Amino acid sequence: MCQTLEVSRSAFYDWRDRPLSHSKEQDIKLLVHIKEIFDESDSTYGHRRIKRKLNKKGIKASKNRIRRLMRENGLFSALKSKFKATTNSNHNYPVAPNLLNKDFTVQAKNQKWVGDITYISTGEGWLYLAAIEDLYHKKIVGWALGSRMTKQLTINALEQAISHERPAKGLIFHSDRGSQYAAYDYQDKLRNNGIRQSMSAKGDCYDNACMESFFATLKKDLIHRRRFNTREQAKIEIINYIETWYNSKRSHSSLDYMSPIEYELYHREKQALEAA
Repeated sequence: MCQTLEVSRSAFYDWRDRPLSHSKEQDIKLLVHIKEIFDESDSTYGHRRIKRKLNKKGIKASKNRIRRLMRENGLFSALKSKFKATTNSNHNYPVAPNLLNKDFTVQAKNQKWVGDITYISTGEGWLYLAAIEDLYHKKIVGWALGSRMTKQLTINALEQAISHERPAKGLIFHSDRGSQYAAYDYQDKLRNNGIRQSMSAKGDCYDNACMESFFATLKKDLIHRRRFNTREQAKIEIINYIETWYNSKRSHSSLDYMSPIEYELYHREKQALEAA
């Protein structure tokens, strides 16, 4: 090796045995924490989320330093893919007005929900996921999985959300104009539970941007990094992702880098202290 590098043997051993600089030692220690957070996120967190997680642990480091260490050590987060619409808006059902109108602001949970359907490829064919998100804390409050994209799939997701959340009357539920959401049975289910229906303007994908963002995150974090042999395998992994990762642990920049459940608990405790 000394001949290859064109250095003397004594110079090589002097370089090898030289102690690490203080900054290099600190980089190595920081990298251990970065790698731990990166692995816990299943390789989905970028430098911004990792910085917030480090801050919560009391570890201070600049974004540039974290980004450099991640780049030097091959820690690259998965990229989001573009979302494709799945529902069919060509039908004769009545279309609800756009009550949401791109106003995604809310002051409390169960004021505004959004819903949509996406598809997942498996060795047995397509698997469809209907999901409902609460805009307050980005929590997925209802979901259903099935081999067919039917109105019953969306009804099952809605029934789960209503059962779990028990929303008061006046909640807005927003979706696209797909027949699954415009169907009379679906409209009746909303009406009977005091929920006001809202639908996107025709051809405007930004009207339901929050729901589409969740699906893009799901596909980035899980779907595009797995190969599902069966629908059942996909169901198990998707449900596990929603329950044990997305709702419970995955940080959101819009929630001050808390997870949906962390955000909900934080504000519940804050309100309790203010009321005491």
